[in-house]
Amino acid sequence: MPLICLVRHGQASAAAQDYDVLSDLGRAQAAAVGQELARRRLRDPHIVSGTLTRQRDTARLLAEAAGFTQQVREDARWNEYDHGALLSRYAEPPRSARSVQELIDRALSAWMADPAGTDGESWAEFARTSAAALAELTASLDRGRDAVVVTSAGPLSALCGALLSLPAKSVVALHRVAVNASVSTLVVGASGTGLLTFNEHAHFTGDRSHLRSYR
Repeated sequence: MPLICLVRHGQASAAAQDYDVLSDLGRAQAAAVGQELARRRLRDPHIVSGTLTRQRDTARLLAEAAGFTQQVREDARWNEYDHGALLSRYAEPPRSARSVQELIDRALSAWMADPAGTDGESWAEFARTSAAALAELTASLDRGRDAVVVTSAGPLSALCGALLSLPAKSVVALHRVAVNASVSTLVVGASGTGLLTFNEHAHFTGDRSHLRSYR
C-alpha cells in the first residue's frame, strides 16, 4: 500500500525581516529529515511542496539529503494560513496571554468557531482545500509508489484531525505540538486513507536533540 509522508517545514526565521525563510536551524532540520526518509527506503516517491519559500526550500534540502532525484511539484493548496492576519483578527492583546503559543491557540479556536473566517476564508474552507490536495495526491499513487509532501502545521493538523474525527479543541492540540521537520505518515488502502503515525521526530533525539523545535 502507498505511504504518504507529510513533513512539516523546517524552522522559519521568526526574528528576521522575512519570516518565510528557513533559519540555520531549519536548514539543518531539513537535511536531517531527508536522511531519515532515505533510511525508510520509500518507493520512488513523488515529492510535493506548498509554494511558500520555507516549504520549497525544505523540500529541496531534504530531497538532496535523501538522494531523491524526482522533480519537486508545487501545489499552493498545501500552504499555511496567514498567521499574521489570524492573530490580527482574533488574538487578544499580548499582555492577556502568557506566550505567543497561547495567542495562536486562542486565535485558531476563534477561527474554527467563526463561519465568516479570516480574510474571507473560514477554517472549514481551509481544511477542505487541504483535503482536496490530499485526495488528488492519493488518486495519483499506484501500489508501488509512495509520496513525500512538505507542508505546514495548519494543513497537517486539519488533515490528521479529520482522519481521526477530532473536535476543534483536539485539532488545536495537534497543531500546538507539531515539531519542525517532523513526519506524519498516512497509509492509502482499499478502504481509504488512514493515519499511521503523527509528528514523528525520533531523528531529533539523542545527539540530535538540539535540532528539535516547535516554532
